[in-house]
Amino acid sequence: MFRSDKRNDRAMAAISTLIAAGTTIRGDVHFSGGLHLEGVVEGSISAEGEDAVLTLSDKGRVNGEVRVSNAVVNGSVNGDIFAAERLELAGNARITGNVHYKVLEMAAGAQINGKMLYQAEPQRRLPSPGLADDVDDPGAEPAHA
Repeated sequence: MFRSDKRNDRAMAAISTLIAAGTTIRGDVHFSGGLHLEGVVEGSISAEGEDAVLTLSDKGRVNGEVRVSNAVVNGSVNGDIFAAERLELAGNARITGNVHYKVLEMAAGAQINGKMLYQAEPQRRLPSPGLADDVDDPGAEPAHA
């Protein structure tokens, strides 16, 4: 009668960090493991590791880019989302930005105002514009004076 969803059980067991309702973080958040967000992050969120999970509650909000392996979104994101493995958009999800995904599950009621872009392989991180000169590219042609 009641079905146990082992995928959601794993996601809930992995939560190791909570940003509670009423909390606002101004700046970038980097995490590994699991992050449950009920507050607000004004900055980018990025995760390390294939098992990293971001869970954004219906009260949670992100104003910035999200780069994670796995995410369950039920709040609002104002920025692009890059989900290397799996992205679940629940009914209250409100995304303003492009969504890059490998596997996508989207519930009725979820809204995306942007492009949905399938990514078979995770995108390689590009250096910041200020760091571009420090990166050696073996395929690049030498600069001429």
